[in-house]
Amino acid sequence: MELYIANKNYSSWSLRPWLLMRTLGIPFEERLVPFETGSNWDAFRRFSPNGKVPCLVDGDNRVWDSLAIVEYLAERWPAVWPADRGARAWGRSAVAEMHSGFTALRSQCPMNCGLEVTLTKIDAALEQDISRIGELWEQGLGRFGGPFLAGGAFTAVDAFYAPVVFRLRNYRLPLPPVAAGYVTGMLALPELQAWRTAALREPWREPEHEREALQAGTLVRDHRAEVADGPE
Repeated sequence: MELYIANKNYSSWSLRPWLLMRTLGIPFEERLVPFETGSNWDAFRRFSPNGKVPCLVDGDNRVWDSLAIVEYLAERWPAVWPADRGARAWGRSAVAEMHSGFTALRSQCPMNCGLEVTLTKIDAALEQDISRIGELWEQGLGRFGGPFLAGGAFTAVDAFYAPVVFRLRNYRLPLPPVAAGYVTGMLALPELQAWRTAALREPWREPEHEREALQAGTLVRDHRAEVADGPE
């Protein structure tokens, strides 16, 4: 299988299936196509029917959209979802909520693995998203025992919230202690560390993505400059 993704520094949607497959040991070849300034339609349409990333190519099958990829993989690898029926139902609901919601967090805190930013303010919509994420994570960790959101094993629900982990850390957003502990645990995963290291070492800078990351706050630190000077 081939997984087409865009820049690891920016592409939260690409991170989800990549992290899931790497963590569960599902074999694939990575195909990274960087974002272009302006429209990516022509470049991404060469491999993805909807002109977006990620896209999984498995022989004659092309599967686009991160949630569709997860369900496609689950047909062959049951570990994608929790074995327990209740945990599986909760996990699917949490994934669907992430897939279609949290618009304030997405728009005000776009993923940028390299930058730490202090927000000028946290408005009501963003505060509501942060509060809901904390509530959701505490519910999953409390009900299923952790250390992952739906129990003792990493599953699709953790992959879907991995970009949120980066956002919460890099924009210094407040979280209750239990949820903050989950962030720390996720950032210690070797696969997530590998994604971040590769993101920091990417040579590309797409101006619009860079501007979006800084529009709501003040730059504190650019970790990419540190990697350029030596190993992090």
